[in-house]
Amino acid sequence: MLLRSAHWLTLGLVALSLSPSLWAEDSLLGPLDPTNTATKGGERQVRGVLRAHNHAVISSELAGRIVEMPYSDGQSFAKGDLLVRFDCSAYQAQLNAAQAAARATREELNHNKQLAALNSVGRFEVALAEARQAQAQAESQVYQVQVKRCRVTAPFAGNVVLRRAQPHESVASGTPLLEVVDNTTLEIYLLVPSSWLSRLQPGQTFDFIPDETGKTLKATVKRLGARIDEGSQTLLLIGSLPEATKGLLAGMSGTARFQASP
Repeated sequence: MLLRSAHWLTLGLVALSLSPSLWAEDSLLGPLDPTNTATKGGERQVRGVLRAHNHAVISSELAGRIVEMPYSDGQSFAKGDLLVRFDCSAYQAQLNAAQAAARATREELNHNKQLAALNSVGRFEVALAEARQAQAQAESQVYQVQVKRCRVTAPFAGNVVLRRAQPHESVASGTPLLEVVDNTTLEIYLLVPSSWLSRLQPGQTFDFIPDETGKTLKATVKRLGARIDEGSQTLLLIGSLPEATKGLLAGMSGTARFQASP
């Protein structure tokens, strides 16, 4: 009997692990309990979380040694501020060499054009010099891009969530460096029963009460998900907060209340 109970318990845990991917992404957006979606007065309520529209994990676009990371966890920055600076001496030297080669091919082309005007060289020599110059210019542009990548600037204004690398570390290309978020672009993510679909539409208002503040906010349905989850029969709803709402952070959870019984 104990073995049979353990077997069914194992199957139950496996079933829970196969819940929809959206549930796995955020435990607060878990399967709905129909008994918890109804409240007094005909209201309907569901749980939701705040997520930032501008949120990114910034990774290195080149291999190198980090020289400077001015911002630590929690600090704020403006759009365009320097977030990470790499030791760029090797890349700068390669760029200088490429630019010198480009100047040499330009002089060679000009010289061949002058000789061609005197019928001292043929069109083939001129065409070959033009090809060399184009190749040298392309190589110079490649190194210019690499040098530019030595400085990582902020794509938007926000805050550092987590530094995943530290100054003086040598990292490979693609290594995560910083996680950043803009808490002025928060949206409400809800999972609502699919039976509400016919009564929901963009622009519809509802109340959202963050657990951390307890204050009721007048939110608006911004858009609906593109599909209904066949397992839970739920639909993703994304809502917008009132303008100039302050004191909220990404990751906060709360309760959404809909009037008119969706």
